[in-house]
Amino acid sequence: MKIIVIVAFIGILGALFSAGVLMLRRQKGKASMARALALRVGLSVALFLIILFSAYMGWIKPTGLPVSH
Repeated sequence: MKIIVIVAFIGILGALFSAGVLMLRRQKGKASMARALALRVGLSVALFLIILFSAYMGWIKPTGLPVSH
C-alpha cells in the first residue's frame, strides 16, 4: 500500500511540475497545461478513492490521535 501511495504522490507532483513548466514556456498553448492539471486532479481523486477503499476493506486501519487524560 505504501508503494502505491508513494507512486501516486510522485505522479501528482510530476503533473504539477509539468503544468508549471508549460505555464512558464507558453509554447504549446493552454491546452497542454490544462491537460496536465486535469491529470493531477484525476490522480489526486484516484489516490483518495484508493485510500478510502483500502480503509473500507480493512487493509489499512485509521489510528487517530492518542488521547491522554
